[in-house]
Amino acid sequence: MKPRIKLAETTTNDGSVMSLLEHDGDFAISFNGQDLMHSKASTSERQLGRVGVVRLPKEEPTRILIGGLGLGLTLKSVLADAGPDAEVTVAELNPDLVEWNRKFLSKLNGGVVDDPRVIIRPGDVTKIIKKTKENIYDVILLDVDNGPIAMVTKKNSSLFTYMGVRFIKDALKPYGRAVFWSAGPDPKFEILLNKAGFKVTAIPAKVHERAKRAAYMLYVADNR
Repeated sequence: MKPRIKLAETTTNDGSVMSLLEHDGDFAISFNGQDLMHSKASTSERQLGRVGVVRLPKEEPTRILIGGLGLGLTLKSVLADAGPDAEVTVAELNPDLVEWNRKFLSKLNGGVVDDPRVIIRPGDVTKIIKKTKENIYDVILLDVDNGPIAMVTKKNSSLFTYMGVRFIKDALKPYGRAVFWSAGPDPKFEILLNKAGFKVTAIPAKVHERAKRAAYMLYVADNR
């Protein structure tokens, strides 16, 4: 049986340890020893990208913001369906994660960080959204921590408050779409999105394609 290999490791600002692991061609990112994401369980991340851009016209310039790079699989899904004139900004707080994608994960995700349509913007997606002018993005995709319940960075939880959601809504163009990945159903968050003025659809998402039932939830929030 092949061992699990640690390819890289970094320490976050708060002293937590994040590692990139490989086992027999599959990859995982762990946080303090607990797997945060895994390439064999990435169906929901790919679905997040598809759901976000499915309505976008490929023949027109569009602007997309993704919060969190991860293994690059949401980005890969977006680029597969976005048009040639799309501008895809990825907000990533940890620069080491960007380097891991480039050095270790290019075969997994197709080298997406070097796609000419992609802009890697270092920093906290929460601050980036708050500083964004109104009516900028066609789509905002957020796969941050565990969704409404932050796991890695507690300050990410401000994104899932009423004011945080309003900042996201303001950053979207009229009829723009935001999609939030959640580790499970969150009726309170769905109510909050409606209160903020979104039309909300909850889409169950599987861990992997062969799973018999959904474990996660994608909250699709469309500007009215």
